Amino acid sequence: MSGRLNPIPFVALLAFALPTSAAIFDTYPRQPGIDALHYTFRLTLHDDTDMIAGEATADFRFILDNVTELFLDLASVTDATEGKGMRVLGVTASGQPVHWVHEGDRLRIALDAAPAAGQRRQFTVSYEGIPASGLIIGPNDFGERTFFSVNWPNKARQWLPMIDHPYDKATSEFMVTAPSHYQVVANGLLQEEADLEDGTRMTHWKQGVPIASWLNAIGVARFTSRHFGSVRGVPLQIWVFPQQREAGIATFEVPVRQAMEFYSEHIGEYPYEKLGNVEAAGMGGGMEHASVIFYGQRRVGMEPATGLVAHEIAHQWFGNSVTESDWDDVWLSEGFATYFTLLTTEHYRGRDAFVEGLEGSRDRVFSMEESRPGETVVHENLADMSQVLSGLQYQKGGWVLHMLRHQIGTETFWAGIREYYARYRDSNASTDDLRQVMEEQSGQELSWFFDQWLERSVSPVVDGTWRYEAVTNRIAVDLSQTQPGDPYRLNLELGITNGDGSTAVEPIEMTQKRQRFEIAVEGEPETVVLDPNTWTLIKASLTRER
Repeated sequence: MSGRLNPIPFVALLAFALPTSAAIFDTYPRQPGIDALHYTFRLTLHDDTDMIAGEATADFRFILDNVTELFLDLASVTDATEGKGMRVLGVTASGQPVHWVHEGDRLRIALDAAPAAGQRRQFTVSYEGIPASGLIIGPNDFGERTFFSVNWPNKARQWLPMIDHPYDKATSEFMVTAPSHYQVVANGLLQEEADLEDGTRMTHWKQGVPIASWLNAIGVARFTSRHFGSVRGVPLQIWVFPQQREAGIATFEVPVRQAMEFYSEHIGEYPYEKLGNVEAAGMGGGMEHASVIFYGQRRVGMEPATGLVAHEIAHQWFGNSVTESDWDDVWLSEGFATYFTLLTTEHYRGRDAFVEGLEGSRDRVFSMEESRPGETVVHENLADMSQVLSGLQYQKGGWVLHMLRHQIGTETFWAGIREYYARYRDSNASTDDLRQVMEEQSGQELSWFFDQWLERSVSPVVDGTWRYEAVTNRIAVDLSQTQPGDPYRLNLELGITNGDGSTAVEPIEMTQKRQRFEIAVEGEPETVVLDPNTWTLIKASLTRER
């Protein structure tokens, strides 16, 4: 749809929106001339219809001269969506109508004159419609009507007009008017609750930290809310359906506090004003919205809850605060959350539980690589958002961080993690940014490491034999990399167990497809194993040659 009878041409917008930097890879069209600063969303929800009424104000700073067009992502009403989508009623700037065209899920706005670089403009969009996705409206398991947002990865546009891509982060606030029997939870801090004369309630939440589009969230339902203290000054909250109050407390309180304490100590200060943990209808696992995590209602009362909670809370630092600049680098979100969940396990449950988790992840990596040939952790020019997560971004991404820790040492790894977070907090980062930080901290050149583990589709398979040579009191180990393609550069360890039960670990570096290593020993070993401490993502077989 379009506003006014004769909207001006938008030919210039197409050139304006195309990527202009070789550093941009996924196919979403950036707008290099503007920077979104803040969004204000005013929403009205009803019990007798799924139609929502919205008024959104977007505050932009112009960072280039000669910008006369911009766009917001907003789902259109089409036959394919069976009438669902948003219908724009009007667009204004400083109270004055502006030219606009809404088609193809884009709301394109034209300016009569280009603001000078550095100036700000606010645009207000009035709209209504039934969301096809993004905002899920329907009953929970107890038959009660609820409204929950699930914007991942690019579904915010289904109900919110905004730049729906992580490259341009902004602060935001929600003013939600709904029947007064609902409570509303959202990002940031509660500003106001006002009961209105028509039996509705307006609830106002405000997020003061810039976040990516998919992290904006509202939950509207009949809740029990519980505040259970704080960690380092950050308030902790639980929002669950009243029927599951006790189960919700048992599910969340201990693992939430443990994860918050561990990450705050080892990574840095928590980035947001609160941490709410919300039971949500219409979803299965968890969704890491900034400061207000949603968990599928079937997860409340589950045992144990520690892993899922630790994963979603880890995202508050990585994915939410430090956000991938580009969907090709989504592993910077999911790989981090996966590995930091395992680090939480290592801290609270010990090394054996940690290794068990690593081994399970390793099995999944090889299974996924077999079932999805050609897939790599880092995407190349991602265009189809249904393919944004292949699975490798989780487990293999986590393993990359584990191997990086081994490559540069645990203390250096943690120093690099803290610096990476401090440098890119509340902004965006790329794989190259992470690499550069780790190179600075370790003094090592690491491009080979990131290239082979993130951009190859088949992980290494190492087969070998060993034998004891009594004359020289040495063992000879012959190893072969049997995966297709070039050899990996592998920093491996051999675990040698002697007859008296003593053990030794010998580091080796394998850089060829076939390689022999000779190692002095004190006597005939009982066993020799490859990667005894589970540091390398390999499928390994090492047998004794008689």
